[in-house]
Amino acid sequence: MLLTEIDHIAIAVHDLEAAIAYYAEAFGAEVAHREVVDSDGVEEALVKVADSYIQLTTATRDDSPIAKFLEKRGEGLHHVGYRVDDCAAALASIIAAGGRAIDEAPRPGSRGTTVAFVHPKGSFGTLIELVQE
Repeated sequence: MLLTEIDHIAIAVHDLEAAIAYYAEAFGAEVAHREVVDSDGVEEALVKVADSYIQLTTATRDDSPIAKFLEKRGEGLHHVGYRVDDCAAALASIIAAGGRAIDEAPRPGSRGTTVAFVHPKGSFGTLIELVQE
């Protein structure tokens, strides 16, 4: 089994501050990590839930994938991040099984992770992020 656990569930939002405030008020949640990922054009706030996260994410520029998602679909579930021990091996396995990679090779992600995205058209309608810590 290449998947070791769920790393995060990503939720695209228009207003990151409002989303953080909602999670704090509704669930008593606190932000465990916050980061701007310039390469992806996003700002994220991670709320820790057990050994996983809820990733609240918003666009920092109009051409980012999150901006396009928000424009097309509105706020909501964006992707599921699965933790793996070896991102390159997991990506190769997905491609060998007929999946469609968005990232041709693993790349740096937030929190010092290594990540790769898998297209929803090759994974039954769900955008997948592979996350290696």
